[in-house]
Amino acid sequence: MNRFALTRGLGAAAPTGSRRGRVRSVIGLAAAGAVLFTMSGCASSGGSGGGADSLTVGFAQVGAESAWRTANTKDIQESFKTADIPLKFSDAQGKQENQIKAIRSYIQQKVDVIAFSPVVESGWDTVLNEAKDADIPVVLTDRSVDSSDDSLYKSFLGSDFVAEGEKAGEWAKTEFADATAVNVVELQGTTGAAPANDRAKGFRTAIEGDSKFKIIASQTGDFTRAGGKQVMEAFLKSNPKIDLLYAHNDDMGLGAIEAIEAAGLKPGVDIKIVTVDAVHDGMQALADGKINFIVECSPLLGGQLVDIVKKVAAGETVDKRIVTEETTFTQDQAKAALPDRKY
Repeated sequence: MNRFALTRGLGAAAPTGSRRGRVRSVIGLAAAGAVLFTMSGCASSGGSGGGADSLTVGFAQVGAESAWRTANTKDIQESFKTADIPLKFSDAQGKQENQIKAIRSYIQQKVDVIAFSPVVESGWDTVLNEAKDADIPVVLTDRSVDSSDDSLYKSFLGSDFVAEGEKAGEWAKTEFADATAVNVVELQGTTGAAPANDRAKGFRTAIEGDSKFKIIASQTGDFTRAGGKQVMEAFLKSNPKIDLLYAHNDDMGLGAIEAIEAAGLKPGVDIKIVTVDAVHDGMQALADGKINFIVECSPLLGGQLVDIVKKVAAGETVDKRIVTEETTFTQDQAKAALPDRKY
């Protein structure tokens, strides 16, 4: 029944010529207005409503700390809009407590599915149990949680962060194959975040056993360009000889490039740089020779997330772990890929 039919039905109970008919007509219209207010209260900022049998999804994003995250948000919102599925969206601004509040709000609003990208790995059991008790399935995107109870979520869609770190480390071993000593500084992501933990682990696994590699400094730049610049400035002041910078994302690497150039050094030559993500600005820096190698981590998860949400809401079984397909880029490959890069 459309809204106009609903209004007509409630307002046509008696002829409007009499006082009683006019009163009943007013009451009917008021009732219709109340129904429409309730319906509009379920609408979202991300969709037009009515899609996928009125399925409503709540998504709690980490924030907007990097170009990668901005592209991830845009792709998710556009994918749900295209699918005509209402999406309630919240930005946690990098704070776990904000995400927990958003998830609890979605539970109260009785959405059909909750999806989120956790700010950090730990501390989710309580709120996820609340979602489970409310019979609302949860899907993790981009980042996972370290809970021992994997029944708290239906699926985790995202990259293999350990493998990304390993790819960066394997490139470093090849690049410095003839070196006798390699001093490495590391710009880590947000402390406690899954990509920071796993990319650090993967890199160390790759260089383990090769004694020429020495990580002489490691500090978080919080996945931001400003953080990368600030920490790299400190690295340069306290470490006279740096051969390689490993940054957990492009944005920190780009910030570090500013610090390196300000110190009178040439990024990509005096200090080799390997980063993760492959966002447009990072790829441009790679094409320009300021970054030497990038491991891709695609933010374009929206289409896959829509498919998973539909299946979960329908009670279908989905894979517990869904890994996105990604590649790596050298300078020449970056030059070839840049014209068609979507993010």
